[in-house]
Amino acid sequence: MCFCYNPAMKLHRIIRGVELTFLLLLIAAITGYSNPSLTNPIEKIRSYTRGIEFDYVEWMANAALVKLRASSIHAPHTIAPDTQKQIVEEYLQVTQSILDNEYLLSRLYTDPAIQNKDAESELLRSELAVLYQRQTELAPLAEAVLQEQVTQVLAEIGFTVAGQPIPSVWYHSTPLPKALIVSPRDRIEQIANISVNTNITVDEQVALETSVEQGLDSSSLVVNVGGVGVYPTMVMRSTNLNWMASTVAHEWIHNYLTLRPLGLLYGETPELRTMNETTASIAGDEIGALVIEKFYPERKPASLLTLKLVALPSDIPSPADLPRPPFDFRAQMHETRINVDIMLADGKIEEAEAYMEERRQVFLRNGYLLRKLNQAFFAFNGAYADAPGGAAGQDPVGPAVRALRAQSDSLVDFVNRISWMWNFEQLQKAVGQ
Repeated sequence: MCFCYNPAMKLHRIIRGVELTFLLLLIAAITGYSNPSLTNPIEKIRSYTRGIEFDYVEWMANAALVKLRASSIHAPHTIAPDTQKQIVEEYLQVTQSILDNEYLLSRLYTDPAIQNKDAESELLRSELAVLYQRQTELAPLAEAVLQEQVTQVLAEIGFTVAGQPIPSVWYHSTPLPKALIVSPRDRIEQIANISVNTNITVDEQVALETSVEQGLDSSSLVVNVGGVGVYPTMVMRSTNLNWMASTVAHEWIHNYLTLRPLGLLYGETPELRTMNETTASIAGDEIGALVIEKFYPERKPASLLTLKLVALPSDIPSPADLPRPPFDFRAQMHETRINVDIMLADGKIEEAEAYMEERRQVFLRNGYLLRKLNQAFFAFNGAYADAPGGAAGQDPVGPAVRALRAQSDSLVDFVNRISWMWNFEQLQKAVGQ
């Protein structure tokens, strides 16, 4: 019997130990957060949510077991590349069927004309049971494949040690909790982001927001999220593989940053939060695009068509027949945020809130179903400033992060430079502002 030294196995064990340590540290931090503190202002807000808050500790423990079982069989290394793609494609098809049938089921149960809903939905529920079982069988394999594909891209661009990212790319697709966002009324600033249960209904969301706003004279909004940077990371169920690849990479970047000052200090200031989210958005999109290009080139978005000017005919048509310019959501939201900031700076809180409701109606008429547009909306969405315009308004943080990316030799250089920053002033100095 030969007991041979295997450096790769030793490295694998070290990385697995780092991952489990990272998981335990996150669980400890979340557990500590759940203990009430009379000196913590957020406890005033949590008095409204304590009974409906999402249990991350249980979710992370269960998801980690799923990941450990899947990693023990080394699925991506034992399945041919073509079969890997087939697994992912079937998983997406099954997920689409589930989403379609869940929608039909929800419509059936909200239809007052249907009296015996259980009988009417029996076939639909039976089909869903079969689909859920198939999704349960496919999910660990499909997730393992996509994790390995993201890992390969990370290795190619220099984000790994001996070919292994630390921590490993671990994600699990699941219905996500929603987030209660709270902002003061006199300014746009996220002072709380509390995860609440996945199944909270719209009327319950409205009731929660109303209670918080009336009790604390604040602005609040329950929002949907696409991913959560716990470990393993949470990623929303989706059939959009391009989005999934970017989101898996986005949330891994959050894990990567958590081992460095920028991620450790995520919530210390609004500027640091925006630096974190904008960095993760930029890196996630670039890495996700590389994954699609390498493994799913047929899903690569087509290049934008070159626009050509066409002269009007000599017989001028009716104005109603002329094509209308497209509604630019980002530009309109950018304008709205700038005007709101000006009003709030002048102390015109009620006027700003009335203006936001007027603007919400404009977005609604153009097909954007915003349930509420308020300070909390901008406090949450304004942190994702990876592209010009949008809900960030004239916040200087996003442009500074984008400038650092433009000045960096590579994506790895950009992420590593910003990851060791612990205040916005360091970023400003790095880009010469």
